[in-house]
Amino acid sequence: MRPSLCHVPFLLLLLLHVVIARPFFPLPSKTSNEEKKPIQTFRPYNIAHRGSNGEIPEETSAAYLRAIEEGADFIETDILASKDGALICFHDVTLDDTTDISGRKEFANRRRTYEVEWANVTGWFVVDFTLEELKTLKVKQRYSFRDQQYNGKFSIITFEEFISVALDASRTVGIYPEIKDPVFINKHVKWADGKKFEDKFVDTLLKYGYRGQYMSENWLKQPLFIQSFAPSSLVHVSNLTDSPKIFLIDDTTVRTQDTNQSYWEITSDDYLAYISNYVVGLGPWKDTIVPVAKNYLLEPTDLVARAHAHNLQVHPYTYRNENQFLHFDFHQDPYAEFDFWINTMGVDGLFTDFAGSVHKYQELKSPHPKDATANSLLVKIAQLIAAYEGH
Repeated sequence: MRPSLCHVPFLLLLLLHVVIARPFFPLPSKTSNEEKKPIQTFRPYNIAHRGSNGEIPEETSAAYLRAIEEGADFIETDILASKDGALICFHDVTLDDTTDISGRKEFANRRRTYEVEWANVTGWFVVDFTLEELKTLKVKQRYSFRDQQYNGKFSIITFEEFISVALDASRTVGIYPEIKDPVFINKHVKWADGKKFEDKFVDTLLKYGYRGQYMSENWLKQPLFIQSFAPSSLVHVSNLTDSPKIFLIDDTTVRTQDTNQSYWEITSDDYLAYISNYVVGLGPWKDTIVPVAKNYLLEPTDLVARAHAHNLQVHPYTYRNENQFLHFDFHQDPYAEFDFWINTMGVDGLFTDFAGSVHKYQELKSPHPKDATANSLLVKIAQLIAAYEGH
């Protein structure tokens, strides 16, 4: 068995990625008998949003490695498709904001305007480039106020390479991939076998052993949440896999890209009852749960309570440490924000750009049980409950 790459010092991995021309990660083995420290299930999940992208450019192997090093329970990614049908990890359907595409003269004539989620968007689109071409691009930090030293050092990675990062970790690390903009992808990318984007997405997960209901034995070995803003995609993949799914919810002004429903429709009790047949949780933007005015929190809505009443978890997004993103109520203290959302609002997971901060906060407030037997018992109880509710 080859050694886990997570045992290699992080800075050495960065150096290797810069100087070696081959893919950063060999594809993972489909099977492994290695015993690893299990994922924690006794406190809200620490979800590394696009990796530790507060430090390192988003959706890169280095950002995911850093998140694992910092204690993330799950590494989160967005899945899109290239012109030739390869599944890649990238957030935007355009390459403009987080790659060096604008300086690549050979691609100057690829700029296009397409309709994306009810609006015309102009830029260099992922769907107009082959995987080989995308691999020549270099990724950069999205925000100018974050560390720029890693700009140009890392490339776009594939879905399989992302899976490799998780499976090669020295402990059990979950993955949290999003079926990103499926309406747009299915319109612009076609596969020879006639399958849809969602089918290819699930095929990749099944290829590497990701299967099983939430808290099942298989799930605990390879934890996974499938997420999407498109409810019809979640319904479709429910016919392909029993892995747990999360319905993402955008701002109150944004309609669903596939079913053209309003925020108010998809957060109604009737709709929560319907979607709970297909998903185990919601992933709302946090400012829709607790509205904000002049950077101060207003009265919280009852969305978390109503979701829990429908046996749905709530994993809000996105928690960022910088003052630009912290509401005045938290006095420029991200720990105060974590505390409010976990202990006052009672959410079940946090999407964060700073997985290390969430981990340190949780280790201070709710450290791992010292009694491993007690922790195992908690897992067994959760499994029994999940099995009962599945009938």
